[in-house]
Amino acid sequence: MKSFYHYMMKHRHNKASDPLGKLARHMYEDHSFPKDSTDYNEISSYLELNGDYFDGMSTFDLAWELYEEER
Repeated sequence: MKSFYHYMMKHRHNKASDPLGKLARHMYEDHSFPKDSTDYNEISSYLELNGDYFDGMSTFDLAWELYEEER
């Protein structure tokens, strides 16, 4: 199963204004991001505690929903 991080990397080159692209680029630059995780709670907690770059949970929730649809 593909990790959430690896799923998000396909959004990394989206337009600068695209929230999913912005999140993906920040995840890519964050060397501590849990890159192998497929666990919603682990990633959500990480973003809440460490995601200084993070705009809000609504973007993460949308990204997670799309990730689950593709799994």
